[in-house]
Amino acid sequence: MRQALALSLCALFLGGCASDPADRDISGTWINQVAIDAATKGGPLREALQGYGPTLEWDVNTKAGQARYNNGFENAQGQMLAEKSGSWKIDFYNSAITLKRDGKQLLQEANDNEPEQVFDRPKDPAPEGAPLGANFERALYSAYLGGEWKIVNGPGEGGTVLFQSNGQVMGLPGADRFALCLAGDCASMTDGYDNLWLQLNGQGKPWIFARNGKQLEIFQAINTSQEADQFPGYIQGTRQWLLEKQ
Repeated sequence: MRQALALSLCALFLGGCASDPADRDISGTWINQVAIDAATKGGPLREALQGYGPTLEWDVNTKAGQARYNNGFENAQGQMLAEKSGSWKIDFYNSAITLKRDGKQLLQEANDNEPEQVFDRPKDPAPEGAPLGANFERALYSAYLGGEWKIVNGPGEGGTVLFQSNGQVMGLPGADRFALCLAGDCASMTDGYDNLWLQLNGQGKPWIFARNGKQLEIFQAINTSQEADQFPGYIQGTRQWLLEKQ
């Protein structure tokens, strides 16, 4: 009788004693919202991503026992193993990462190679079938460049620029799409400078940018490599645009 009463109370006040399996299920997409929030304060982009990354997005399938992550330039897939502590061990070729639920967030525990990292569900998920990393990019583009920007100086002065979460840009002369460099080869090419890709009708090139609060400066990127087959190395050139967020 007492046991039945205890079970009834548990179901009434706690929604059932079988809540542990739900807490352990980390399936779905998770993004590094903390890194995005740091970037939106208006400082250097990659500085924020490096400070709170390097992992940017997780895609987890507990039923299949697989978990994938994206760090801005590559994807990695590992096999999942449930641990008695309630966490999940993700085994890769030569390393392992531990994930666990922390309320409504996903926690990536610190290890010898990376610090602790926290992930949230995307508020505006990317369309079904989008590649891994698209949810993070979508959230970043909206938070970091969302809203109206006025061209204070440069071609199209006085006009309004809109950067869309899907990578489209409106109002910036000579460009219809953009992509922010998050990590990898594109980051190595500019030696610490933040850079983005601007293109029109499928043809484009890299530009260097600097974000300072509500101001965004976009500079020409000058390639200093001497040979055509050399890895490009860009330095900051003449400022093309000064944008101000409205």
